[in-house]
Amino acid sequence: MHYEWILDVLSDLKSFAQGNGLPELAEQLGDTSIIAATEIARLSEDRIGGQAPDAGKVAAVRWGTTASDNA
Repeated sequence: MHYEWILDVLSDLKSFAQGNGLPELAEQLGDTSIIAATEIARLSEDRIGGQAPDAGKVAAVRWGTTASDNA
């Protein structure tokens, strides 16, 4: 999937924000990562037809957050 780099960048930015006293930015980047992963998974489904084989990987591995991080 050629969009995974976007999720890596967002994860790096979130980590930087968390480590440098920018908690609101970190939270926003977590939310943005969820939106990006959802859209990327949808693009993959549209191209392949049905669930993309690696859509779960995008959703679970790349977010770098848990549900409680975004609550």
